[in-house]
Amino acid sequence: MINAEQKVVNDPLEDVHDLKSLVEELPDDSPRYIVLSYKKVYEDMRVAYPLVFIYYCPETASPQKCMLYASTKNLFESQNKLSKSCQLQNKENLTQEWLDMN
Repeated sequence: MINAEQKVVNDPLEDVHDLKSLVEELPDDSPRYIVLSYKKVYEDMRVAYPLVFIYYCPETASPQKCMLYASTKNLFESQNKLSKSCQLQNKENLTQEWLDMN
């Protein structure tokens, strides 16, 4: 969660080893920033591990929290040199197929 006065992320997700456990750990009513490296296999069988930034903002999150996260999103992306970014509203959509499409 981000502290509104300091703009500090202070609620990291721990022990997340796959997409299923990540989905289980995401809150239903609060935005999160997710930086994820995942395995991608191309049609020619090349394997890559791209780094993607996901701005997760569920529809049930308060407008104040959504605005706070949205207002710092670009700064977070640029300071961490994250070139690929996506937005996610429903955590159940976070699948390998969704990652490959985005």
